[in-house]
Amino acid sequence: MKYTHLAIAALISGATTVHAGGLDRSNQDIGIIFESGNRFELSFGNASPSIDGTDIRSGGQTTGNVAGDFNILSGALRYKLSDQLSVALIVDEPFGSDISYPAIATSPSFGGTQANVDSFAMTALARYNINSAFSVHGGLRYQEIEAAVTLRGAGYGGLSGYRGDFESDGAVGYVLGAAFEKPELAMRVALTYQSRIRHDLVTTETINGAPVTAGPSSTRVETPESLNLEFQSGVAKDTLVFGSIRYARHSDTIVSPAFFASQTGGASLTDIEDSTDYEIGIGRRFSDQWSGSVAFGYQTENGDDLVSPLSPTDGARYISVGAKYQATEQFDISVGVRYTKLGDARAATQNVGQATFADNSAVSVGVKMGYNF
Repeated sequence: MKYTHLAIAALISGATTVHAGGLDRSNQDIGIIFESGNRFELSFGNASPSIDGTDIRSGGQTTGNVAGDFNILSGALRYKLSDQLSVALIVDEPFGSDISYPAIATSPSFGGTQANVDSFAMTALARYNINSAFSVHGGLRYQEIEAAVTLRGAGYGGLSGYRGDFESDGAVGYVLGAAFEKPELAMRVALTYQSRIRHDLVTTETINGAPVTAGPSSTRVETPESLNLEFQSGVAKDTLVFGSIRYARHSDTIVSPAFFASQTGGASLTDIEDSTDYEIGIGRRFSDQWSGSVAFGYQTENGDDLVSPLSPTDGARYISVGAKYQATEQFDISVGVRYTKLGDARAATQNVGQATFADNSAVSVGVKMGYNF
């Protein structure tokens, strides 16, 4: 039984950025390397998070919505060189953040605080089939990242008005993995490791627009290493179950520029815990043209609801629904939608809660077009 993975959720996985899996956006998906033949994919996603809380200093009045909508774009190309060897090139936006606290009277603790992170990555992969059951894959990943952070409000004390601008930097990491397959059962289990990538970002620090250092400095930042375990298996005619476990070591992402570190005893602008995400779903082919899937996901809570104001949620649960239309033998299009319930948390500075965030959510949609040649 030959069956294509229907987890459209993977298209919009991580599309709720700082409140699901730290800074993850694309989950560094490499699924195209397991396709057959030659294939090109183009994906587009949009996320609309709603994250608002109550500011303790204002007697429990609203902070306003602190998370902005954003788009993600990715593309991938796979080419089969022989029965044993195939290669792929993947372009994505692996990490990101769009947090902006409205500067309003009801949000004195953090009003005006902002965090923006943008990234770009290209991954070159190769997969070698040892035999019909076992394969190995790996390659290099080039990544660029840049950011800007502004701290405002009484919650930051004397650092209110601080701004750090981090210029774009490019660096290289690697990918390693292996897979076991039984094609007659549409079964595959794949394990993939993505290395951390170390960046040295040229940094300019100011307070209320005035420089606080003699000139730009360099800030070392590591994006997290991760481990993905993915599986799928046919359970009945035209029916597939699939799932994944993803662990990302976000606690290694320390951002401690020179002046900020000198004023805080070496503290980090970020405070993101390691994350583990689980997903389970089922896919069904209804006809030669139409397939569908539904998936449920869960991200573990950190066990401490005190979180960074730049990431004011703790854990998440979601449901996603997808559909795929095989327009021709070569061309297909997939669409998906996800609803995410975000975990409650308290935004804190110096381990003191300043604002409470509860009953928040996000809606994500995605479209993926594929062409076989």
